[in-house]
Amino acid sequence: MDTTSVTSKGQVTIPKPLRQRLGLRQGSKVEFSLVGDHLEMRVFSKPANVPSSGFGMLKSKRAAVPADFDPATLLAAHKTASKRERRK
Repeated sequence: MDTTSVTSKGQVTIPKPLRQRLGLRQGSKVEFSLVGDHLEMRVFSKPANVPSSGFGMLKSKRAAVPADFDPATLLAAHKTASKRERRK
């Protein structure tokens, strides 16, 4: 059995092996019950899984940029078009 201290704000640290076993992480909700002379804690809800990256989360109406897209060629084409407009 692990022992921990209560902070001045009434907080305790749940040991890491117990958090991992119960699937507790930031945002998890727990409920407490006083049973006789001891306290019982139960996992009330777990937060939704957080993706490791945000890739693919947003949808767009625009067409996807091709993998071989080269911004330098786009910039060169823009400069050429700008020069043509100045000559007019």
